[in-house]
Order: sequence, then C-alpha cells, then structure tokens
Amino acid sequence: MLNALEVFTTVTVGLMVGVEFSVAFVLNRIFNALPGDAGQLGRAHGARMLGAAMPVWYITSLVLVAVWAVAGRHHPGTGLTVTAGALLIVSVIMSVVLLVPINNRSKAWTPENRPADWKQQMSRWDRYHYVRVAVIVAAFALLVVALV
Repeated sequence: MLNALEVFTTVTVGLMVGVEFSVAFVLNRIFNALPGDAGQLGRAHGARMLGAAMPVWYITSLVLVAVWAVAGRHHPGTGLTVTAGALLIVSVIMSVVLLVPINNRSKAWTPENRPADWKQQMSRWDRYHYVRVAVIVAAFALLVVALV
C-alpha cells in the first residue's frame, strides 16, 4: 500500500510541476508573443482557470506528501520526503503571499480596465513564478530520489 501511495504522490506532484513549468516556459512566452491585446487576455483567462485548479492541486500534493512521510516514517528516504514536504509548504506560502495577489488582480483585467503598469505586474509574477517552479522541481526531485 505504501508503494502505491509513493507512486501516486510522485505522479501527482510531477504533473503539477509539469503544468507550472509549462506555464513558465511555454504558455507565457506564447502569450507574450501574441499581437495586440491577445496576450493579456490569454493571461487573464489562464489566471482564472489555473487560479481555480492549482490551489487544490498544491494542497492535495502537500497532503499526499505528508501522508507518505507519516506512513513511511520507518523507511529509508523519509528525510527526503519530509524535505520535499517542507519545500511544498514554501511553494504554498510563496503562492499565497506573492503570486495570488497579482493573479487575483490580473484575472479581471481587460484592455479597457487594466492598470498602466500591468506589464510590470506580469513581469513580477513571472519572476516569482520562476522561483516557485524551482522550489517545486526540487521537491519533485526529492520525492523521486526517496521513491527509488
């Protein structure tokens, strides 16, 4: 049963990392290259869609890692699992403190109501997001190592 939990948790976190990596290095670059207001509208739609899905995914991932750490506390790799959980906690805190406030503003922006500094706010969100991606990639790597 523990093996199934470990694999399920690793896959869940890995998929989350893949989505966030894709946002950082694929989707936002595509949005930034679109003509006119299309990029800003795409980002706003992404903020609404992923803003609803990702909190559930982050918390589910954190809970699964915590269950793995408790269930496997006497097994090798528990320290790695706990460290991965700590990194996921850091990513959640980063999200709530740094990224969500910008996301909540940007999801309602249209070309008619966006603030004059919207590009600077998106650039700030991107920088924070790169750091968050690095944190969750590290957590995922630790889970993979703990799994093997």
